[in-house]
Amino acid sequence: MRGFADHVVPGGPGYLMLAGPAVTGVSDDPEGAAVYGECLLQWRDLPSAARSRILLVTLPLDDVDENAAMVNALQRDATIIAQKSLAEGFGLTVSEGMWKGRPVIGSAVGGIIDQIADGTGILLPDPADLKAFGQAVRLLLADPAEATRLGLAAHAYVRENYLGDIHLMRYARLLGTLSLEDLSPRHRPPTARTAAPGRKSR
Repeated sequence: MRGFADHVVPGGPGYLMLAGPAVTGVSDDPEGAAVYGECLLQWRDLPSAARSRILLVTLPLDDVDENAAMVNALQRDATIIAQKSLAEGFGLTVSEGMWKGRPVIGSAVGGIIDQIADGTGILLPDPADLKAFGQAVRLLLADPAEATRLGLAAHAYVRENYLGDIHLMRYARLLGTLSLEDLSPRHRPPTARTAAPGRKSR
């Protein structure tokens, strides 16, 4: 939020939407309410010009299908998707955005490094570098052709690497390779012979 307010709003177009689940609907995230409260306080402290272009959105979780439809609509309507994590395993938001043909700006941490391959989005070496984030956003907003090119490359990369069918086929090839190896006892390397008890070996 601060990166957008300080480095995009003063000289660039666009709006920022920070979207997440309704804090009352996530039982396994006790810090969620505190984080949202902190974001709300920071948003209220912003200058009015920035505040009018930054939206804090919480999505209800009462109906899972309804929630999925809202997330899908937000991602498809976005010009850019950002995942500025300090730590991350596999960033589902990253792959979802890439699959929908959107350029993703992500932190170069954890699994995101593998997800955003060269030419499919923008990786930020330092997630705390707010100026670099702002520059990346302004670059893509000012160059729709580049944003489209990255989005198309991102979609292709997810199709070739992260769909469930792809993983199933790779597992099948691996198992097929292993099945060709003969591991039966007759093909094991010989071991030294030992004498039977009570008999002398010759």
